Amino acid sequence: MRTLRRLGLVLFLTVAAFSGGLVATQAALARDPAGPYGKLDVFSHVLSLIENNYVESIDEGRLVYGAVRGMLGTLDPHTTFMDPHEYLAMKQETDGEYGGIGIEIDANKNGGFVVISPMDDSPASRAGILPGDRIIKVDGTLTSTWKKDEAATKLKGPPGTKVTLSIMRDGFSEPRDFVLIRDNVRVVSVDHRVLDVGRHYGYVRIKSFQDRTDVYLKKALDEMRLEVGGELQGLVLDLRRNPGGLLDQAVKVADRFLTDGVIVTTKGRGGRHVEVETAHEKDTEPNYPMLVLVDGGSASASEIVAGALQDRGRAVLMGTQTFGKGSVQTIIELEDGSGLKLTVARYFTPSGRSIQEKGITPDVIVAAGQGIASIGENGGVRESSLPNHFKNNAGPQAANDAPWYQPDYQLKTAADYMRSWQIIKSTAVPKTAEAK
Repeated sequence: MRTLRRLGLVLFLTVAAFSGGLVATQAALARDPAGPYGKLDVFSHVLSLIENNYVESIDEGRLVYGAVRGMLGTLDPHTTFMDPHEYLAMKQETDGEYGGIGIEIDANKNGGFVVISPMDDSPASRAGILPGDRIIKVDGTLTSTWKKDEAATKLKGPPGTKVTLSIMRDGFSEPRDFVLIRDNVRVVSVDHRVLDVGRHYGYVRIKSFQDRTDVYLKKALDEMRLEVGGELQGLVLDLRRNPGGLLDQAVKVADRFLTDGVIVTTKGRGGRHVEVETAHEKDTEPNYPMLVLVDGGSASASEIVAGALQDRGRAVLMGTQTFGKGSVQTIIELEDGSGLKLTVARYFTPSGRSIQEKGITPDVIVAAGQGIASIGENGGVRESSLPNHFKNNAGPQAANDAPWYQPDYQLKTAADYMRSWQIIKSTAVPKTAEAK
């Protein structure tokens, strides 16, 4: 019992310390002589009552973890608690390999979870799961009361095991069951190919920002240079359906295309703990024309890259409005092997824009086009639709409410723009009579 109380106190103190604990505590003492920690007596009392009187035997550790989840449930949707099993699974996923179905989800404002995107060549994509699908049940159990990390854990498991998802989709009259067989999901964060060998145009897709994403990006760029036999003359960087990931990798990716200046600014509580990430000239790519594709599945770290390249005039953004997640989380490993993902700051683009709730508006709005599977506005999920999300207090910004899509037409349009770019550039300066 003492151990459980100590664990509860450790977790509570950890949260307090990372949210400006001293100031908050002093303010609370002014209102309540017992202070916020006096409420721990209530927690201990309730725990004791359950231990001694509940009709069935209980798992005390599960009760404490449940209490912590409930506390964090009053905060923003990205602040979550992970038990040791969930925390280990999260670290494996960040490393790029885990057992599961290969799917990115987020909380739905009406309960349950919404699919942001299935990973390419994963059990989810092979089964026909689409962005915007609403997961109503997992193996017959309603998901309406689950936290995001709990849902992610339920979807993961040893390769070869079965999981059944009850899916509701625009156009369905009732939920339909999809049976998936878990597999060993390897997340290769960077794909690439040459769009046009003759014109030396390259294409790179970053699926998520994981450990070594920048290393894989450099390798992809170098391999395309070898294939075309020289420098690239243009690049399409695809960040569509990229849910984000590691902030340091996003900074490194943006730095690869910028020689100097601000990439992103993060500001903690009350504007304190301001950190500014800047670009460096070393290892910067040549200043070739660049298009960046984004959509409603582009979130967090991918929005940092897109916002930096747009604000600095390095690239033209094309596609549809991004997700709008403008907060930064830190991962804290606790003494019992569990973990806390805590929102500690908001981030701002080089021009000072906060994209929280709003997202980033592309320079050129391009929808998916006819014949391409799409998700309507009611099926799309963005930061602004998540429960307890932070409000954007930076004033009105331009925003486009176009739906987001599973793309194909957008890439074709980007390639056409890249080709026309060179044509327009060559005709922008009139030739002299002698040169005609």
